[in-house]
Amino acid sequence: MTEKLSTEQIKRLDDVRANYYEIRRNISDAAQKACRKEDDITFLAATKTVEPEIINYAVSLGLKKIGENKVQELLSKYDYYDLGHADLQFIGHLQTNKVRQIVGKVSMIQSVDSIKLAKEISRQSLMNGISTDILLEVNIGREENKSGVLSENLDELIDSVRLMDGVHIRGLMSVPPICDTKQEVCKFFDDMYKIFIDISSKKLDNVSMDFLSMGMSDDYSEAILCGANMIRVGSRLFGARIYR
Repeated sequence: MTEKLSTEQIKRLDDVRANYYEIRRNISDAAQKACRKEDDITFLAATKTVEPEIINYAVSLGLKKIGENKVQELLSKYDYYDLGHADLQFIGHLQTNKVRQIVGKVSMIQSVDSIKLAKEISRQSLMNGISTDILLEVNIGREENKSGVLSENLDELIDSVRLMDGVHIRGLMSVPPICDTKQEVCKFFDDMYKIFIDISSKKLDNVSMDFLSMGMSDDYSEAILCGANMIRVGSRLFGARIYR
């Protein structure tokens, strides 16, 4: 940003800066309470509706990972991300017919919830001569309006996907239901952690339980306390989303 910034733009950057360091402090505090290290927690910024210059400013502060929810938005911003200093992932619902548009552009797809989707990621990855890291999304709240595999069907999905070339299961992702209390949301986080540990203990080929991605702007501290090692924070960093 070489042009002179407006007062409003300066204030927004100041807010992002303050928010970024507050989140980092909260991550450190939660990690310490959980007897873990701050470095054990991956802070991914959910960048839906956020302009590339604002994203890149957060990257300049030390942010290392960014995640987009929509393929069209990711593609429209792709050439403007500072990918020399940040890692780009896809964290939203992904339609099979759009897989080819992002394979090779993202380091990880966090929202794989079906054999059909995994097969297409595998196919496109092999066509590009690469292997794509994925997380399997679990619908821990059993919500009909949300994507994700039900927990009782997760083993079947893992057994199928882990045999595919061109994909590597790196862990699990989940978005729990909106809850009235911290205790309620922690119950879902605890359930996810138990599933994560159970799969980890099986030591399956092509399955590396490296990441448990759960916790967003309103509950990331609780997620860390319950075992998450990746959080996805958007509005708490960038402010309320502006929809156009």
